[in-house]
Amino acid sequence: MEGDCLSCIKYLMFVFNFLIFLGGSFLLGVGVWVLVDPTGFREIVAANPLLFTGVYIILGMGGMLFLLGFLGCCGAIRENKCLLLFFFMLILLIFLAELAAAILAFIFREHLTREYFTKELKRHYQGYNNTDVFTSTWNAIMTTFDCCGVNSPEDFKDSLFRLINQNHMVPEACCQRASQTGEVAYISQEQCLSGNMMFRNNKGCYSAVVDYFELYIYVAGALAIVLFAMVFAMCLFRGIQ
Repeated sequence: MEGDCLSCIKYLMFVFNFLIFLGGSFLLGVGVWVLVDPTGFREIVAANPLLFTGVYIILGMGGMLFLLGFLGCCGAIRENKCLLLFFFMLILLIFLAELAAAILAFIFREHLTREYFTKELKRHYQGYNNTDVFTSTWNAIMTTFDCCGVNSPEDFKDSLFRLINQNHMVPEACCQRASQTGEVAYISQEQCLSGNMMFRNNKGCYSAVVDYFELYIYVAGALAIVLFAMVFAMCLFRGIQ
């Protein structure tokens, strides 16, 4: 009976890690394709700091999942204690990193509120000074997520941006864009900057970013998967004679 249970754990672990291996291979393939793609997609990504950083995040995640899946598959099917121990240690590191991220998010939760971001935007955002890290980061966020301000374009009232640019109601990064022949152009930049709601993005960036990352909140479920993987690895490790 014990042997049957061990055999079941072995093959379940193999299938589980094979899926992880395939997922890692796919992410690696996508990341490498974006970096070496000769059709011009690389230039589009390189022009946007967030997208460019995202490519390397995808490569890093792909590489980690690839290694994790490989170790798990080989360790399970070959019943190799060394590979299983290495797999367990890697899974443990991932679990601790996720736990640390959750703790930090809880500790600094007061700095992740709409009010905090709105106050900082009003005080520090300059609009067109791309040498300023705060300004260039906000420009990248608004351009990437097609949003404006923290809550809405109204956030720029009584702000440093309006003091510096008195003729503009919103910054250029808030203007709606249309792709034409592979190039990005503003639909009507003049109307947008003058405050016309028809030609600017009216959704706040806080909601836009939360909606985007809501897809990844399910990653929290990965904690349970990681724990199961750790238990399976240790059961198989202890069961190997």
